[in-house]
Parts: sequence; structure tokens; C-alpha cells
Amino acid sequence: MQLLQLSSGCESEIVRNMSVTDLLRPNIRKLVPYRCARDDYKVGILLDANENTSVTAVSDLSEAEKRLDLNRYPDPHLVDVKQLLCNLRNAEAAKSGLPASLAPQNICLGVGSDESIDALQRALCRPGTDKILICPPTYGMYKVSADINDLSVVSVPLDENFDLQTDKIIEKLQADPTIKMALACSPGNPTGKLLKMDDILKITRAWTGGVVVVDEAYVDFSGPSCATLVTENERLAVLQTLSKSFGLAGLRCGVTFAHENLAIALNSMKAPYNISSITAELARRALSPASIKIMRDGVAQIVAERARMVAELPKIDGLGKIVGGLDANFVMVQVLDKAGGVPSNEHALKIYKLLAETKQVVVRYRGNELNCVGCLRISIGTKDENDTVIQVLEEALSE
Repeated sequence: MQLLQLSSGCESEIVRNMSVTDLLRPNIRKLVPYRCARDDYKVGILLDANENTSVTAVSDLSEAEKRLDLNRYPDPHLVDVKQLLCNLRNAEAAKSGLPASLAPQNICLGVGSDESIDALQRALCRPGTDKILICPPTYGMYKVSADINDLSVVSVPLDENFDLQTDKIIEKLQADPTIKMALACSPGNPTGKLLKMDDILKITRAWTGGVVVVDEAYVDFSGPSCATLVTENERLAVLQTLSKSFGLAGLRCGVTFAHENLAIALNSMKAPYNISSITAELARRALSPASIKIMRDGVAQIVAERARMVAELPKIDGLGKIVGGLDANFVMVQVLDKAGGVPSNEHALKIYKLLAETKQVVVRYRGNELNCVGCLRISIGTKDENDTVIQVLEEALSE
């Protein structure tokens, strides 16, 4: 890792050509992944894994559930599910003129994006020594995971328009060799704004000391995705999920797209059976062409409702402007104080509690986030749910 600090022309070229494998923690580079007999032999009388082949305790399984052989451990590799994810993102990328050569070896599946965030931090960062960089306001689990893994957190805030301060980020990364990961949420949570792809790529080109991780949980509400770029960029990883656009938050299925060299390490680290048979089967069904069309139609409905809420919310007395971008399945709106008509955290928190406790409508108070003073984040629901939100906000703000 000392090479990252060298400055001569020859040495700089060596650094530029280093594989992402060289950025992994030494113990991860040497890790021998768990293997079982079924990695080699999949047919016949299978008595290798100490499974219960006699009985399944749930007696009322449906026929579809019975076909999943729930008494058996799930497939630890799920190449077919990974291929379906590749098909989806490659097809989109081709339409946008982006690289379209994702393959199953570019993917690691996890229990939601949160497992992916944790795995990347453990792969790249030494506890008690290394750091991650975040760009607030952003998703809170980046810091929570860093705290769990005993990593320090460096912050370079988004600018007043919720864009990356690219030059400041690069300066910070280049000045501190203990920063091993930079995390950016695009579209942002809570900002709702898609980050510029050129800004992300500029950072990956300028920084050789770690990996830029782009969290694209909401990308289907805007796009395009950076996912296919990982095949050509070892220092880029992209996180996605079936929780948002696919409407399968209860499934807990997250995806890391990464260069093959990084994906190998992530797959070696993960628990061998982290994705259940039920999750895998529902993911297969969700990624079928028919289901993808359903997803796209649903996204279109949400986008239409989002436009309506953006138009209607600022008309309510006591609410200010919409804050942030319009690239996700939520909006942020300012709550104003009654005296001066300026955004107010005190009033926003009061309205947040009033909605939840007396109107049975739960939104999210975000006034404690940078440049989000007085803001409530409101998920886009069904038309009826959104009509109710408008009504109860009018009532609460008039009290």
C-alpha cells in the first residue's frame, strides 16, 4: 500500500495500474472461501450437508413452496438470478449508449443494500485505522456501518444544490491515504437528486487509493444507472435493491455490481447461504420480462403522482418550497413557522408528530440534515394516500 504515496512518473503509473485486489485488506486477499461438497456434486442422494431429508415442520406449504425444496440449503451462487440482473441493466445501458457487458461474475447478492455496504467496508477498510468518505446529507447507514466496523468518517457535504463538490472530494481523498471508500447516494436520500455521472467518473479517474461506491437504490425512478461501468472501472462499485422500484422491500434482496476482481472478494466473504430459496425464487419472478413491465408501469404511476404532489404541496398554507431533486419516489417539502414564514425545524417536528399521533399518517422529519431546515420527506403513495396526506397537512397546519 506504500505505492499509493509515491509520486514519480514511473511510480505513479504503477499505482494507476494497480488492481483493486491490491486495495483489499491483506486477510481478505488471502481468504479461502467456504466450500461444500455440493459445489462439486449436485445430483444423487445428497447426504453431505446434514439437512433433514425426512420432514419439513411446516405442514401447509403451497405446491409452489414445496417445489423450492425448503429442507435443502439454497443455491449459494444463484448464477441465474445474477444473469437476469445483468440482462436488465445491460439492456438499459445499451439504449443509453453505455457499456453493456455485465456478467454474473460482476455481482454479489446480499440481504438488502445494508449487507452490501457492510461487506465493502470490511473488504477494504482496516478497523481502527482506515476511513470512509461520505457526502451529507446522505443515507444514515453508511456511518452506522462505519461505527460498527470501527472506521472514522470524513465528510465533504453536497453543495447547496445537492451536487457533489467534486474537486473538494478529490482533494480530500488524495490527501489522506487512510480513506479507502467514498460513498455517494444517487439519487440521494434524502435529497432525491440524481448525481452527475461525469462527476462520479472524475473521482474514480483521479483517485487510486480506494473504491467509489454509488448507492442506486432509487435509480429506476430517474436513471441512467452506473452499474455497467464497473466492467471497465475497478474502482467503482454500484449498489441496487429490489426494495424500491420493484416493491419488494420485505424480500431483502440487495445487489452489488463490481469489477470481477472485487466481486470475487465479496463473494468469498459472504455467508454461503445468505439468500434464501424463497427470496431467490421471488427475485427470479420479479426479473422476468413480464414483471419488469409491471415494475416500469408502477414507476410511471409513482412519477405521475410525484408530479402532482410537487404541484399541490406548495399551495398549502404553511408549507414552503420543494427541496432537492425529483429523481426518487419521495419529495421533501419545507414547513414554515407561523410568524416569519421561514423554514422551521421546531414547527416541522411539531407537524411530523401531529400527523403520526393524531392523523395516523407517518412521514419523515429531516430537518436535522444539512441544508434541509424545516423539511419533511414524504414518500409517494397511491393517489388515495396522497390525497389524504394533502388533506391532513392542510388540517394540521391550520391548527
